[in-house]
Amino acid sequence: MPWAEQTLANYLTSTVRNVVREEVMDQKKSRGKLFGRPRIFNDLLSSQPLCFNLFGELKQDLTLATAVFNGFTSGRVQEVISIEFEESPGRGDARFTGDNSAFDVFVTFKTPRGGDGFIGIEVKYHEHLRGIAATHRPRYDEVADTMGCFAAENRTLLRSQPLQQIWRDHLLAGALKHAGDYGDGFFVFLYPRDNPHCASAIAKYRACLTDFETFEDWTLEGLTSGIKRHTSAGWVEELQDRYLNFEKLGSFE
Repeated sequence: MPWAEQTLANYLTSTVRNVVREEVMDQKKSRGKLFGRPRIFNDLLSSQPLCFNLFGELKQDLTLATAVFNGFTSGRVQEVISIEFEESPGRGDARFTGDNSAFDVFVTFKTPRGGDGFIGIEVKYHEHLRGIAATHRPRYDEVADTMGCFAAENRTLLRSQPLQQIWRDHLLAGALKHAGDYGDGFFVFLYPRDNPHCASAIAKYRACLTDFETFEDWTLEGLTSGIKRHTSAGWVEELQDRYLNFEKLGSFE
């Protein structure tokens, strides 16, 4: 810094850099959104820049985004309408979860029947999901009861780390869907398959669910491979090289 912010060198393409200028650096557009500074500019392996490097090109090419998400969801997504970053239906709004939770990436789409749908995505990279859980709110249990997809005997596990953040984001998706503006909607936890902390947490989280209509877990490897089935653009290779070429780590051993 300040070179990293001035050049946006953390970002892979001019298209992605333009998206960052519009979403992060425009004060009006970014108002109320919690972008982590300075790491969004100067940390090559932070998950927030990863969101833009992964989804920025798709935001600007909704035809490609539609092909990717249609294939990756087995047709659940008919047409992608928009892709937004650090998006919440209402921070602190009691109609939802009443806290400051937001989706890292928020995709709106048309369903095969012509209705409106959404995908709320939480993106992790090297995070270990440890730390102190946020203060539990009674609203979380109210939303969980409404969703009806959580095994009652596992509520204690869901209220503590490493599962609580996953649960809170899933609840936000459930509350948004229940609000009635969307006919379909679900939460996605996206992470590299070789992150053992995320993989372990997801295995435990899935064991807490009684159905999976509103929850999916995707790997970064799987999604980037899905993108490559629909484009030969060089940015996908660059993204895989930066974030998934773990053979590079051998040079540091």
